[in-house]
Amino acid sequence: MNVCRRSILFVLEVRGIPVSDSVRERITTCTDLDRMDAWLERSRTVERAEDLFVEDPEVPGASPEQD
Repeated sequence: MNVCRRSILFVLEVRGIPVSDSVRERITTCTDLDRMDAWLERSRTVERAEDLFVEDPEVPGASPEQD
């Protein structure tokens, strides 16, 4: 696993944010470095791991308000 992927998961872990299997899989299988950089930046402030993907176009209807 590359450093960026590990860093995203580490930041979420340190912040006590649970990471579902589907979120972990999405992070660990991503190959787009720009996208991973954006996720790493967002990992510092999100309230839920799923919020990393809010601005990603392939997640239809995703928003921070969703539960």
